[in-house]
Amino acid sequence: MIDEAELSSILASDGMWTFAYLDHHGDEPQPAQHSRRHALVDELRKCGAPEPDVQAVDDAVASDAGIPSPSVIYLLVRNGAAEVVERFVGRRLGPEQVGYGRIPPVLPLLRHRADDIRYVVVEAGREGAHLRVELAGRTGAQEAAEVEGRTDSLPKVQAGGWSHKRYQTHSEEIWKQTQSEVADALEGIVQEQRPSFVVVAGDVRARQLLEDALPAGVKAITIDVDAHTKADGADAGALDDAIVRAIDERLGKAVTDARDRAAAAGGRNGAHGVREVVAALQEAQVDTLVLDARELGTDETLEALDAEPWVAVGEDDRAAARSLGRVQAAEALARAALFSGATVLVAEDQEPPAGEPMPDSPVPEPFAALRWPRENGVAGSV
Repeated sequence: MIDEAELSSILASDGMWTFAYLDHHGDEPQPAQHSRRHALVDELRKCGAPEPDVQAVDDAVASDAGIPSPSVIYLLVRNGAAEVVERFVGRRLGPEQVGYGRIPPVLPLLRHRADDIRYVVVEAGREGAHLRVELAGRTGAQEAAEVEGRTDSLPKVQAGGWSHKRYQTHSEEIWKQTQSEVADALEGIVQEQRPSFVVVAGDVRARQLLEDALPAGVKAITIDVDAHTKADGADAGALDDAIVRAIDERLGKAVTDARDRAAAAGGRNGAHGVREVVAALQEAQVDTLVLDARELGTDETLEALDAEPWVAVGEDDRAAARSLGRVQAAEALARAALFSGATVLVAEDQEPPAGEPMPDSPVPEPFAALRWPRENGVAGSV
């Protein structure tokens, strides 16, 4: 996975791009996969994509066999080489997009990357624990570790009397020692990886002992899940649900924090509406750009530029940059935010309760939390 600085460097270079943002269908029957790939190749050729690019896209999609569904792939290809290949677990955010042009869409990629929240999963048992670092929306663990405790503990079901009590005490002490080792390993991972949260599942007594052994800083970001995932045949549904809720809460908090920062100092720390946000982006003043998912389909357009300030409302504010054409406003804002090192967040639609229609409310305007406050209500002034 390339970082935002490398991505912006790639996108800022002049030239034409073949792009695709598609659902994965790696678990479909082979005939269906072949049919879908043929349709993709035909569509790319109709868009004018050169044959080496078409082949590179087809190869990337063909290599997705076996990837879980739902999941998506984002591709940027030039001169027959796939320069950006990103795969995300989960549903597609917005329509599929396939094309060839100077301004590839960046919002699908940035929208998924906003979900790239790092977290740690601990599946604890009395004999030890499995720890893994994961990145939301990505397949596979980023890092994994196993802590194995002593194996000379005895189960608590023993003969009665003093012997039984001695065996219980012996086992309990070993379990405590094991979970203390797990806590030490977890503390090291948290210090190194800086996750947003830790989810602990597994044996109930092991979880209790682990929580008792955790330092305050780790305990503050830990979520306990009542799911015995270490048991044979255990259902991980409760664990998965807890992870999804934690991710959604943190994304919502990031948007709320940006809104609060934009409202600070009587609103001088923010820019609201397309024109104010454009002005702030032109001064590289934007720290966090927030778009609403419903904005992504509006008809409003802006000029996408080939150099700083990267975006303009019209010819009057292009500076010395050359226009690459007009694109949908949210795309143009996100592109300029990427080039200026700003964070891009998208407030996703909240699903209404089952059986209820989506509320018909006005589409919120884009806003930005700024790196420094505006003076006299004018973005770009210091």
